[in-house]
Amino acid sequence: MKRTFIVVLILTLLLPAFPANADAPGSAWAVIDADTGRLLDGSNENMQLPIASLTKIWTAFTFLESGHSSGEILISPEAASAEGSSLYLEQGTSMESEAMLYGLMLRSGNDAAFALAEFAGGSVEGFIDLMNDKASFYGLEKTTFVNPSGLHHEKHLSTAYETALMLHYAMQNERFKKIASAENFVYRKGDEVRSWRNKHRLIHSNKTVIAGKTGFTKAAGRTLATYFEKDGKKIIVVTLNNGNDWNTHEHLANETFNNYELVTVAKKGKYKILAGTTGVLKQPITVLLNKKEIERVSHVLYIPRGQGTHGKGTWTVSLDNEPLVTAHVEIRK
Repeated sequence: MKRTFIVVLILTLLLPAFPANADAPGSAWAVIDADTGRLLDGSNENMQLPIASLTKIWTAFTFLESGHSSGEILISPEAASAEGSSLYLEQGTSMESEAMLYGLMLRSGNDAAFALAEFAGGSVEGFIDLMNDKASFYGLEKTTFVNPSGLHHEKHLSTAYETALMLHYAMQNERFKKIASAENFVYRKGDEVRSWRNKHRLIHSNKTVIAGKTGFTKAAGRTLATYFEKDGKKIIVVTLNNGNDWNTHEHLANETFNNYELVTVAKKGKYKILAGTTGVLKQPITVLLNKKEIERVSHVLYIPRGQGTHGKGTWTVSLDNEPLVTAHVEIRK
């Protein structure tokens, strides 16, 4: 009996620590460098799947960059009756768009998604066109939006990789970053007080988690996007149709932080380029790389002609001839 127990214990210890359903059929995951958008690892990362409320990352981003991102929004009958998760906004009432964006991202209000869409797009259909146009502009070729909330539709699809890119681009907007990073938000208007706590559990429990978004529908399963930062390293993890997503995200983040280093590939300072020509790099260029990739990094410096004694050039760092990051260089002759 003791011998049997010991064998079982040894087999248990030998089992991989990776969450069991991370590579389950119909699921996908991706890890990207949050600074460059480079795919670091993944499984089925380019497979089109429903993403549920991760859609709201792009809804918020599109709204914030629409040119109509501030103002009091009147709640229409259609917005008030939106299916699914809700802020319980009442028809005929109004709310500031900024507060509504917090409700969208923290509590995943579908009513907020439709109200924001109507306000910025003139109609929900007009806003969906804006979302798809912006997706096309950013090269999200496998992403199609049919509604602003993520309610299931057979054509409303994206991939784990492109959903991670959505968060990558959106986090470059400072207003979005502030909203998506909030743990809580309190809305006050007259006698009305609402308090919203971010549904993303890891934002409250994991110090390396900066921002993120949750999602769920019966068709999509559990979907999750998380922005991690540790020791200057920034990564985004997305899982689609993963029932163990909290553990999977922490595991993938820890594994990535252990395997990748923030490498300074070019120090700030003066560089002799040609006889009589100097390039000044005012900030160091750092890239997230693993040990095998460091030797495959290359550099290209572009100097435009006819700039006189002073000008600007570009310094591009590539991995396997694929550009990773570009910095400005001051050219002095």
